[in-house]
Amino acid sequence: MNLDAIKEAIADLPAHERMALAMWLTEQQMDAWDKQMQQDFSAGGRGMHLVEKVRGDIRAGKFKPMDEDPGSQQ
Repeated sequence: MNLDAIKEAIADLPAHERMALAMWLTEQQMDAWDKQMQQDFSAGGRGMHLVEKVRGDIRAGKFKPMDEDPGSQQ
């Protein structure tokens, strides 16, 4: 089945089935995103250098907790 045939089949679905399909596709995308994020930020991942930088900044005291009011003075 090619893409045009799939599009035509989808267009012929009742509205509630198109909605269910859209929800399923969204879940598939979200799962793929989660897997990519896990790969990117695990050991050897392409984002691990960012994690290490943040950890270094935390150890060096170069951060403010997110729950701290940025306008407050200590």
